[in-house]
Amino acid sequence: MSADEALKRRQEKSTPIFAAFHKWVEDLLPATPPQSALGKALSYTHNQWKKLVLHLEHGDVPIHNNYVENIIRPFAQGRRVWLFANNPYGARASANLFSLVSTARANGLDPSAYLTHLFEQLPAADTVEALEALLPWNVRDVLRPA
Repeated sequence: MSADEALKRRQEKSTPIFAAFHKWVEDLLPATPPQSALGKALSYTHNQWKKLVLHLEHGDVPIHNNYVENIIRPFAQGRRVWLFANNPYGARASANLFSLVSTARANGLDPSAYLTHLFEQLPAADTVEALEALLPWNVRDVLRPA
């Protein structure tokens, strides 16, 4: 669906629902104790309202953040793993390897194939240019022949 179609549908279907919800929040907020759980939730909703309804004003803005959540999930999992790396050097090594794998994925490469290529070619890389040639976006043609 195009951004214009999405915007039209959102404005037809979602805008009235959000308007009613906004009215409910605004009506309830003044009479709710601010330190209560509901008061905190209402205050947060009120303070973030412009961000919450941004997708109603722009058809190209996604309704949810599932894509971003899925992208950052491995980092959150990695943080737990890195706690048990025994020392800062082990944690840094794990983080570096994780960064290489994530960057390979972001460039559409199979991480295993990229790491194999990288570790085979790395000993011969003795200049900055040679190292840059091993970056994932520079080896796509090598690892994905046409």
